Amino acid sequence: MNKLGTRSTHVLFSKSFFLIFFISIVAFTFGSGCINNFEEESYYNIRDMDISADRTGAAFIDLNVTTYVEKVQGDSAKNTSLLLKAYSRQSGLLETQKKIEIGALKKGETKSVSQVLTLPKAGGYDLQGVLFEDNVQKGNGKIKVYNLDALPADVQETGLGIPEMDFRVKKVEGGKVLVESDIYLTNEGRETSKDFRMLVKVREMDAGLLADKIWTRTGEIKPEATIIQTVNLTMPDQYNYIVEVLIWNNDTIVERGEGYIQLSPIVEVKEKNTTQAREIQTSEFENVVEREMIPEEESMAEKESAPGFSLSLSAILLCSAAILRRRFA
Repeated sequence: MNKLGTRSTHVLFSKSFFLIFFISIVAFTFGSGCINNFEEESYYNIRDMDISADRTGAAFIDLNVTTYVEKVQGDSAKNTSLLLKAYSRQSGLLETQKKIEIGALKKGETKSVSQVLTLPKAGGYDLQGVLFEDNVQKGNGKIKVYNLDALPADVQETGLGIPEMDFRVKKVEGGKVLVESDIYLTNEGRETSKDFRMLVKVREMDAGLLADKIWTRTGEIKPEATIIQTVNLTMPDQYNYIVEVLIWNNDTIVERGEGYIQLSPIVEVKEKNTTQAREIQTSEFENVVEREMIPEEESMAEKESAPGFSLSLSAILLCSAAILRRRFA
Protein backbone atom coordinates (compact mmCIF):
# COMPACT_ATOMS: atom_id res chain seq x y z
CA MET A 1 0.00 0.00 0.00
CA ASN A 2 2.82 2.38 0.73
CA LYS A 3 4.54 1.43 -2.50
CA LEU A 4 1.33 2.19 -4.43
CA GLY A 5 1.01 5.55 -2.73
CA THR A 6 4.61 6.41 -3.45
CA ARG A 7 4.18 5.50 -7.12
CA SER A 8 1.00 7.63 -7.40
CA THR A 9 2.76 10.55 -5.83
CA HIS A 10 5.66 10.18 -8.26
CA VAL A 11 3.31 10.10 -11.27
CA LEU A 12 1.41 13.14 -10.01
CA PHE A 13 4.68 15.00 -9.51
CA SER A 14 5.80 14.12 -13.04
CA LYS A 15 2.55 15.41 -14.57
CA SER A 16 2.73 18.62 -12.57
CA PHE A 17 6.33 19.16 -13.60
CA PHE A 18 5.49 18.57 -17.30
CA LEU A 19 2.53 21.00 -17.08
CA ILE A 20 4.66 23.69 -15.45
CA PHE A 21 7.40 23.13 -18.02
CA PHE A 22 4.91 23.42 -20.91
CA ILE A 23 3.41 26.64 -19.51
CA SER A 24 6.89 28.10 -19.09
CA ILE A 25 7.79 27.31 -22.70
CA VAL A 26 4.60 28.93 -23.97
CA ALA A 27 5.12 32.01 -21.81
CA PHE A 28 8.74 32.31 -22.95
CA THR A 29 7.66 32.00 -26.58
CA PHE A 30 5.09 34.81 -26.31
CA GLY A 31 7.35 36.95 -24.15
CA SER A 32 10.33 36.77 -26.49
CA GLY A 33 8.31 37.42 -29.64
CA CYS A 34 9.13 34.04 -31.16
CA ILE A 35 5.47 33.59 -32.02
CA ASN A 36 6.07 36.09 -34.80
CA ASN A 37 8.18 33.51 -36.58
CA PHE A 38 5.00 31.64 -37.37
CA GLU A 39 3.86 34.59 -39.57
CA GLU A 40 4.51 34.15 -43.26
CA GLU A 41 7.22 36.55 -44.42
CA SER A 42 6.20 39.08 -47.07
CA TYR A 43 7.64 38.98 -50.58
CA TYR A 44 6.92 41.52 -53.32
CA ASN A 45 7.63 41.74 -57.01
CA ILE A 46 7.68 44.70 -59.42
CA ARG A 47 6.17 42.95 -62.41
CA ASP A 48 6.42 45.74 -64.97
CA MET A 49 6.98 49.49 -65.53
CA ASP A 50 5.37 51.59 -68.28
CA ILE A 51 6.56 55.05 -69.37
CA SER A 52 4.75 57.74 -71.36
CA ALA A 53 5.45 61.43 -72.03
CA ASP A 54 2.74 63.63 -70.51
CA ARG A 55 4.27 66.87 -71.75
CA THR A 56 7.30 67.55 -73.92
CA GLY A 57 8.73 71.04 -73.81
CA ALA A 58 11.77 72.54 -75.44
CA ALA A 59 14.05 71.86 -72.45
CA PHE A 60 12.02 69.69 -70.03
CA ILE A 61 9.83 66.62 -70.26
CA ASP A 62 7.19 65.19 -67.90
CA LEU A 63 7.47 61.38 -67.76
CA ASN A 64 4.50 59.42 -66.44
CA VAL A 65 5.84 56.18 -64.91
CA THR A 66 3.32 53.43 -64.05
CA THR A 67 4.67 50.65 -61.79
CA TYR A 68 2.87 47.31 -61.26
CA VAL A 69 3.48 45.97 -57.74
CA GLU A 70 2.56 42.38 -56.83
CA LYS A 71 2.47 40.85 -53.34
CA VAL A 72 3.67 37.28 -53.86
CA GLN A 73 3.63 36.08 -50.25
CA GLY A 74 2.71 37.33 -46.78
CA ASP A 75 -0.36 37.55 -44.56
CA SER A 76 0.47 40.77 -42.72
CA ALA A 77 -1.44 43.93 -43.62
CA LYS A 78 1.43 46.41 -43.49
CA ASN A 79 1.74 49.68 -45.35
CA THR A 80 3.84 49.68 -48.52
CA SER A 81 5.40 52.57 -50.42
CA LEU A 82 7.26 53.05 -53.69
CA LEU A 83 10.28 55.32 -54.18
CA LEU A 84 10.93 56.21 -57.82
CA LYS A 85 14.41 57.47 -58.72
CA ALA A 86 15.87 58.84 -61.97
CA TYR A 87 19.63 58.60 -62.60
CA SER A 88 21.34 60.36 -65.49
CA ARG A 89 22.85 57.80 -67.87
CA GLN A 90 25.62 60.25 -68.73
CA SER A 91 26.82 61.20 -65.25
CA GLY A 92 25.20 58.51 -63.11
CA LEU A 93 24.01 61.19 -60.70
CA LEU A 94 20.56 61.17 -59.12
CA GLU A 95 18.47 63.74 -61.00
CA THR A 96 15.20 63.52 -59.05
CA GLN A 97 13.10 61.15 -56.95
CA LYS A 98 9.50 60.88 -55.79
CA LYS A 99 7.80 58.67 -53.17
CA ILE A 100 4.19 57.49 -53.14
CA GLU A 101 2.22 55.55 -50.53
CA ILE A 102 0.53 52.38 -51.82
CA GLY A 103 -1.16 51.07 -48.67
CA ALA A 104 -1.58 47.46 -47.55
CA LEU A 105 -1.68 44.71 -50.19
CA LYS A 106 -3.26 41.28 -49.88
CA LYS A 107 -1.44 38.11 -50.84
CA GLY A 108 -1.65 37.63 -54.61
CA GLU A 109 -2.87 41.22 -55.21
CA THR A 110 -1.34 43.46 -57.89
CA LYS A 111 -1.69 47.24 -57.79
CA SER A 112 -0.58 49.85 -60.34
CA VAL A 113 0.67 53.28 -59.22
CA SER A 114 1.57 56.25 -61.44
CA GLN A 115 4.11 58.98 -60.74
CA VAL A 116 5.17 61.97 -62.86
CA LEU A 117 8.83 62.97 -62.98
CA THR A 118 9.90 66.29 -64.52
CA LEU A 119 13.34 65.87 -66.08
CA PRO A 120 15.67 67.88 -68.33
CA LYS A 121 15.19 66.72 -71.91
CA ALA A 122 18.78 65.62 -72.35
CA GLY A 123 20.06 62.13 -73.19
CA GLY A 124 18.59 59.23 -71.23
CA TYR A 125 17.86 58.05 -67.69
CA ASP A 126 17.87 54.90 -65.59
CA LEU A 127 14.59 54.75 -63.69
CA GLN A 128 14.55 52.63 -60.54
CA GLY A 129 11.53 51.75 -58.41
CA VAL A 130 12.31 50.69 -54.81
CA LEU A 131 9.51 49.03 -52.81
CA PHE A 132 9.26 49.34 -49.02
CA GLU A 133 7.07 47.66 -46.38
CA ASP A 134 7.10 49.68 -43.17
CA ASN A 135 10.42 51.26 -44.24
CA VAL A 136 12.00 47.84 -44.91
CA GLN A 137 13.12 47.35 -48.52
CA LYS A 138 11.27 44.48 -50.15
CA GLY A 139 12.03 44.71 -53.85
CA ASN A 140 13.04 46.87 -56.79
CA GLY A 141 12.69 47.19 -60.53
CA LYS A 142 14.46 49.12 -63.30
CA ILE A 143 13.72 50.53 -66.72
CA LYS A 144 15.73 52.71 -69.11
CA VAL A 145 14.79 55.61 -71.41
CA TYR A 146 16.94 56.86 -74.28
CA ASN A 147 17.35 59.89 -76.58
CA LEU A 148 14.83 62.19 -74.90
CA ASP A 149 16.44 65.20 -76.58
CA ALA A 150 15.31 63.81 -79.95
CA LEU A 151 11.62 64.11 -79.01
CA PRO A 152 9.94 67.14 -80.66
CA ALA A 153 8.39 69.70 -78.34
CA ASP A 154 4.61 69.82 -78.13
CA VAL A 155 3.20 72.34 -80.58
CA GLN A 156 0.92 73.77 -77.90
CA GLU A 157 3.71 74.14 -75.35
CA THR A 158 4.70 77.82 -75.32
CA GLY A 159 4.59 78.62 -71.62
CA LEU A 160 2.76 81.89 -72.38
CA GLY A 161 -0.41 83.09 -70.69
CA ILE A 162 -2.64 86.17 -71.04
CA PRO A 163 -3.73 87.01 -67.48
CA GLU A 164 -4.93 90.60 -67.97
CA MET A 165 -5.97 93.32 -70.44
CA ASP A 166 -6.44 97.08 -69.93
CA PHE A 167 -8.27 99.50 -72.25
CA ARG A 168 -8.01 103.29 -72.47
CA VAL A 169 -9.89 105.72 -74.72
CA LYS A 170 -7.45 107.75 -76.80
CA LYS A 171 -9.80 109.56 -79.16
CA VAL A 172 -13.51 109.91 -79.98
CA GLU A 173 -14.39 111.38 -83.37
CA GLY A 174 -17.15 110.90 -85.93
CA GLY A 175 -18.84 108.13 -83.99
CA LYS A 176 -15.58 106.16 -83.84
CA VAL A 177 -13.54 105.34 -80.73
CA LEU A 178 -9.80 104.78 -80.72
CA VAL A 179 -8.92 102.46 -77.82
CA GLU A 180 -5.41 101.78 -76.58
CA SER A 181 -5.25 98.13 -75.53
CA ASP A 182 -2.57 96.90 -73.09
CA ILE A 183 -2.12 93.11 -73.31
CA TYR A 184 -0.25 91.45 -70.42
CA LEU A 185 1.83 88.44 -71.47
CA THR A 186 3.29 86.12 -68.81
CA ASN A 187 5.88 83.41 -69.43
CA GLU A 188 5.06 80.53 -67.06
CA GLY A 189 7.63 78.24 -68.68
CA ARG A 190 11.14 77.32 -67.63
CA GLU A 191 12.99 79.06 -70.47
CA THR A 192 12.82 82.28 -72.48
CA SER A 193 9.89 82.15 -74.89
CA LYS A 194 10.09 82.64 -78.63
CA ASP A 195 8.95 85.77 -80.43
CA PHE A 196 5.50 84.61 -81.60
CA ARG A 197 3.09 86.33 -83.96
CA MET A 198 0.03 87.74 -82.20
CA LEU A 199 -3.32 88.72 -83.71
CA VAL A 200 -5.57 91.13 -81.79
CA LYS A 201 -9.20 91.43 -82.93
CA VAL A 202 -12.16 93.44 -81.66
CA ARG A 203 -15.58 91.90 -82.36
CA GLU A 204 -19.07 93.27 -81.65
CA MET A 205 -20.54 91.13 -78.90
CA ASP A 206 -24.04 90.45 -80.28
CA ALA A 207 -23.66 90.44 -84.06
CA GLY A 208 -20.13 89.04 -84.04
CA LEU A 209 -19.01 91.57 -86.65
CA LEU A 210 -15.31 92.37 -86.73
CA ALA A 211 -14.60 96.05 -86.05
CA ASP A 212 -10.80 96.02 -86.29
CA LYS A 213 -7.77 93.74 -86.13
CA ILE A 214 -4.03 94.17 -86.00
CA TRP A 215 -0.99 91.90 -86.18
CA THR A 216 1.89 92.32 -83.73
CA ARG A 217 4.45 90.14 -81.94
CA THR A 218 4.84 88.88 -78.39
CA GLY A 219 8.57 89.47 -78.16
CA GLU A 220 10.91 87.21 -76.21
CA ILE A 221 9.88 86.86 -72.56
CA LYS A 222 12.11 85.56 -69.76
CA PRO A 223 10.86 82.79 -67.44
CA GLU A 224 8.35 83.95 -64.77
CA ALA A 225 8.34 87.45 -66.30
CA THR A 226 5.42 89.60 -67.54
CA ILE A 227 5.54 92.22 -70.28
CA ILE A 228 2.88 94.51 -71.82
CA GLN A 229 2.27 94.78 -75.55
CA THR A 230 0.13 97.76 -76.62
CA VAL A 231 -2.02 98.03 -79.76
CA ASN A 232 -4.57 100.62 -80.92
CA LEU A 233 -8.02 99.45 -82.02
CA THR A 234 -10.74 101.53 -83.68
CA MET A 235 -14.44 100.67 -83.27
CA PRO A 236 -17.90 102.31 -83.57
CA ASP A 237 -19.13 104.01 -80.42
CA GLN A 238 -22.05 102.79 -78.26
CA TYR A 239 -21.54 99.04 -78.79
CA ASN A 240 -20.18 96.21 -76.67
CA TYR A 241 -17.10 94.31 -77.84
CA ILE A 242 -14.98 91.22 -77.24
CA VAL A 243 -11.25 91.69 -77.71
CA GLU A 244 -9.67 88.42 -78.84
CA VAL A 245 -5.92 87.76 -78.64
CA LEU A 246 -4.52 84.81 -80.61
CA ILE A 247 -0.88 83.72 -80.38
CA TRP A 248 0.39 81.80 -83.39
CA ASN A 249 3.26 79.34 -83.72
CA ASN A 250 3.76 79.15 -87.48
CA ASP A 251 0.29 78.14 -88.77
CA THR A 252 -1.13 76.95 -85.43
CA ILE A 253 -2.93 78.89 -82.69
CA VAL A 254 -1.16 77.94 -79.46
CA GLU A 255 -2.69 80.39 -76.96
CA ARG A 256 -5.72 82.65 -76.74
CA GLY A 257 -7.26 85.20 -74.40
CA GLU A 258 -10.29 87.50 -74.20
CA GLY A 259 -11.13 90.93 -72.84
CA TYR A 260 -14.33 93.03 -72.90
CA ILE A 261 -15.09 96.64 -73.83
CA GLN A 262 -18.66 97.69 -73.02
CA LEU A 263 -19.51 101.12 -74.43
CA SER A 264 -23.23 100.39 -74.02
CA PRO A 265 -23.55 98.06 -71.02
CA ILE A 266 -26.82 96.36 -70.10
CA VAL A 267 -28.04 97.10 -66.58
CA GLU A 268 -30.92 95.62 -64.58
CA VAL A 269 -33.82 97.87 -63.60
CA LYS A 270 -35.09 96.49 -60.31
CA GLU A 271 -38.30 98.54 -60.17
CA LYS A 272 -39.48 97.32 -63.58
CA ASN A 273 -37.85 93.88 -63.30
CA THR A 274 -36.24 94.34 -66.71
CA THR A 275 -32.98 95.38 -68.34
CA GLN A 276 -31.95 98.34 -70.44
CA ALA A 277 -28.86 99.74 -72.10
CA ARG A 278 -26.92 102.33 -70.11
CA GLU A 279 -25.69 105.30 -72.11
CA ILE A 280 -21.97 105.89 -71.72
CA GLN A 281 -20.38 109.23 -72.66
CA THR A 282 -17.25 107.76 -74.16
CA SER A 283 -15.72 111.20 -74.73
CA GLU A 284 -15.51 111.71 -70.97
CA PHE A 285 -12.81 109.02 -70.86
CA GLU A 286 -10.85 110.53 -73.74
CA ASN A 287 -7.12 111.31 -73.40
CA VAL A 288 -6.70 110.12 -69.83
CA VAL A 289 -3.03 110.84 -69.09
CA GLU A 290 -1.36 109.22 -66.12
CA ARG A 291 1.00 111.53 -64.24
CA GLU A 292 4.41 109.93 -64.07
CA MET A 293 6.16 109.86 -60.74
CA ILE A 294 9.45 111.81 -60.83
CA PRO A 295 12.24 110.16 -58.81
CA GLU A 296 13.44 112.20 -55.86
CA GLU A 297 17.02 112.34 -57.15
CA GLU A 298 15.88 113.75 -60.51
CA SER A 299 13.68 116.28 -58.72
CA MET A 300 16.60 117.51 -56.61
CA ALA A 301 18.83 117.73 -59.68
CA GLU A 302 16.24 119.85 -61.46
CA LYS A 303 16.06 122.22 -58.49
CA GLU A 304 19.83 122.59 -58.38
CA SER A 305 20.04 123.29 -62.11
CA ALA A 306 17.02 125.62 -62.13
CA PRO A 307 17.53 129.36 -62.90
CA GLY A 308 18.21 131.57 -59.86
CA PHE A 309 20.92 132.19 -57.26
CA SER A 310 22.27 129.45 -55.07
CA LEU A 311 23.05 130.05 -51.39
CA SER A 312 26.82 130.33 -51.89
CA LEU A 313 26.48 132.73 -54.84
CA SER A 314 24.14 134.98 -52.82
CA ALA A 315 26.68 135.21 -50.00
CA ILE A 316 29.44 136.26 -52.41
CA LEU A 317 27.27 138.99 -53.91
CA LEU A 318 26.39 140.38 -50.46
CA CYS A 319 30.06 140.58 -49.49
CA SER A 320 30.92 142.39 -52.74
CA ALA A 321 28.16 144.94 -52.16
CA ALA A 322 29.46 145.70 -48.66
CA ILE A 323 33.01 146.33 -49.94
CA LEU A 324 31.76 148.71 -52.67
CA ARG A 325 29.80 150.73 -50.08
CA ARG A 326 32.91 151.27 -47.94
CA ARG A 327 34.92 152.53 -50.91
CA PHE A 328 32.36 155.08 -51.97
CA ALA A 329 31.57 156.20 -48.43
